[in-house]
Amino acid sequence: MDILECNQYLRSIELKREHIKSLSEYPYRLPAIKNLSNLKFHPKVTYIIGENGSGKSTILEAIAVAYGFNPEGGTINFNFSSMDTHSELYNHIKLIKGVRKPKDGFFLRAESFYNLATNVDELDREVPGLVNFYGGKSLHKQSHGESFFSVFINRFGGDGLYILDEPEAALSPSRQLSMLARIHELVKQRSQFIIVTHSPIIMAYPDATIYEIKDTLELVKYEDTEHYQIMKNFINNKDKMINILMG
Repeated sequence: MDILECNQYLRSIELKREHIKSLSEYPYRLPAIKNLSNLKFHPKVTYIIGENGSGKSTILEAIAVAYGFNPEGGTINFNFSSMDTHSELYNHIKLIKGVRKPKDGFFLRAESFYNLATNVDELDREVPGLVNFYGGKSLHKQSHGESFFSVFINRFGGDGLYILDEPEAALSPSRQLSMLARIHELVKQRSQFIIVTHSPIIMAYPDATIYEIKDTLELVKYEDTEHYQIMKNFINNKDKMINILMG
């Protein structure tokens, strides 16, 4: 086994197919999950991309919950719940971990970030000063993009496993570039990222693994992803594409 692979926090996952009662029920009927056997992660950055409804966030959520993170986001120590909507997929995947354990970790997801911010405020009333780890003021007193970015910049400390679900949803293109730079800083501090994204900017980290969901999870090069191709074609042929779309 490669030393780098052994030392990474999460090496791969396996679907425990024998424990699933029916592959015709959600989420197991999704092709990406039905055809899943083993999914290997890069020691630095792994991306999972695909169309809406393809199952990428469902897979990411299962990874996070199986690892011990709160389904709605936060650290392993967060246990708030405002809605019980996560699937049971986490019960049917096996995590293959490396020999090293992360000192830090966070599951950051755009769709439940409001609930996370509320919980941070509640915890700060119980443990005054906690908000300092999130930029020094309530996340609710910042814009959505500012608060989301503040968590990423201030709370992520390195030596960690960081699982991000569509982080670009709250960020401008310039902030997405800043996030890419911050990811690199944290990778140099022995961090590992698993990211679901639609953003060609976010997914541009060099020497990363990219899985694109078609009927299966396929390894692809950055320039061959549908996201990159569509964005490139639009920018290079804006007027033509606008005329086609609105013609």
